[in-house]
Amino acid sequence: MSKPARYISRLRLTDFRSYTSAALDIEAANVVLTGANGAGKTNLIEAVSLLSPGRGLRGVAFESLARIGAPGPWAVASTLQTPGGEVDLGTGANPGKSGRRVRINGANATAVEDLAGFVRLLWLTPAMDGLFTGAAGDRRRFLDRLVMTLIPDHALSVSGFEKSMRQRNRLLEDNADPHWIGAVEVQMADFAAAMHFARADSLAHLQQLASLGVSSAFPTANLALDPVFADGRGEFNSSSALEFALMEHWRQNRGLDRAAKRTLVGPHRVDMQVTHLQKSMPAKLCSTGEQKALLIGLILAHARLVSNMTGITPVLLLDEVAAHLDPDRRIALFDALADLQTQVWMTGTDPMLFEGLEGDTLKVRVEEGRLLV
Repeated sequence: MSKPARYISRLRLTDFRSYTSAALDIEAANVVLTGANGAGKTNLIEAVSLLSPGRGLRGVAFESLARIGAPGPWAVASTLQTPGGEVDLGTGANPGKSGRRVRINGANATAVEDLAGFVRLLWLTPAMDGLFTGAAGDRRRFLDRLVMTLIPDHALSVSGFEKSMRQRNRLLEDNADPHWIGAVEVQMADFAAAMHFARADSLAHLQQLASLGVSSAFPTANLALDPVFADGRGEFNSSSALEFALMEHWRQNRGLDRAAKRTLVGPHRVDMQVTHLQKSMPAKLCSTGEQKALLIGLILAHARLVSNMTGITPVLLLDEVAAHLDPDRRIALFDALADLQTQVWMTGTDPMLFEGLEGDTLKVRVEEGRLLV
């Protein structure tokens, strides 16, 4: 396999997690990181994940990313090869301020979402193995991450809604002026409608592509989004129709929400239903192996969807992805990854797990925060 049209060719870490400093120069389609548990493999791909909007693959506070005892702030710097030439992307702590800073070609970015104009990232981690059996909030976060890879501004809708909702909950608890509460509900409804339609549209496109299949080794997932309202109302022809319905509901149910000390209805309560299509079985009832295969199939389908809709094939970060796959499924995965023609970063404890991986591959041994090529 030749090099992808877009790939990370240089990575530098400073005081990030277990790394005092680390450097990789990459001229390969695949990057395979092997080493013992706790050596720093996941820390490295977490650093790569921060080259996209959001909080990275662990979703933690930026303050926790600094190496313990580090004298200065953490930083991640990279060079991205694109069809238009090299692009330098960097991010790091923002001392004295909230959030993190982002630099593109040496200049401060106006927003973290600007990163998406150059690179898109998708990841799969062991923490996601319980996605189908875990809490609905885990599936919402997974779905929102997929949507953000397609529509970076979705992150602004999600954060805007959550901020407005917290404000409304405080106003309800304080028995504030109903006019103030109503004004906040208008903001909430605007963000909520944007969230819902971005989720629904993305899920519809993903379902269509997932139905085409990638490999018989990865079953097809049937995807459905629960309606916003418990009474089943789900067909809204416009954002304004959904906004009006939500504002009316929130206005009429302020007493219930005040008693519950939370907003009981909205996109923050919606779940994503996943079914093994070939078996007509809810994913949560499938075997562990089938759930893993369903999840991999979803990630592969979404990578193709992002490529089709944005023209940018996502770089994939696959943490311990091969550990629980039988040999046939591992080979099927490697074949599917090669077909994507993108850069793939994979981790594992045993180099033998990656036998059969074809194409140009950089193999890196990770030992206690050191990278041995």
